[in-house]
Amino acid sequence: MSITVDKVANALYLSGCLKFGSFKIKSGVTSPYYIDLARVLAAPQQLCVIAEAAAQKIRQISAADRIDKLASIELKGALIVPSIACNLNLPCVIVRKEDKSYGVTGRIAGADVAKGDNILFFDDVISEGLSKVEGVKPLQELGANVVHVLVVVNREQGGKEKLEKLGYKVYALAKISEIVDSLYREKHISKEQKEKVLDYVSSFPNL
Repeated sequence: MSITVDKVANALYLSGCLKFGSFKIKSGVTSPYYIDLARVLAAPQQLCVIAEAAAQKIRQISAADRIDKLASIELKGALIVPSIACNLNLPCVIVRKEDKSYGVTGRIAGADVAKGDNILFFDDVISEGLSKVEGVKPLQELGANVVHVLVVVNREQGGKEKLEKLGYKVYALAKISEIVDSLYREKHISKEQKEKVLDYVSSFPNL
């Protein structure tokens, strides 16, 4: 288990971002856990841990491929990406879910997007990957190159593999299976909680 995984798992647990129980998620299925990354805003120290872990991963990526800007889609990823951008001294872009019809209109907020920009797309989790395609599309329509996608948690529901088949390079700070292993080892969660999550993950086919 990597140090990064342990740090991210602990940050999600201490901030209350990771909840166990029975939750209906966006796809309509019932999950034994839920990640509400907005909760990290109530725990500044844990926000810094996640932001620094993400920044470190982006430094590794940018050693091979130039990254000009960071982007995310509202809401969860957009709450965290400015903190990551501060760590890296990079401009950031927020993609709105819908066009804004007044003031500065359109779907792009924050930094301008120029043709040829190499933009890394950041979000909270990846499940089936569909929302990432929706978030990246407005950036591509403006001429940006979006190859790299980074999330805090891979829910291991096939989204990473689907995006990679489309040509994206997808990274996660941690997989949910790694997170519950770490939390169980540190005695933060019960064996039953861990096994429910692992059983849930195993119900999704490997793509």
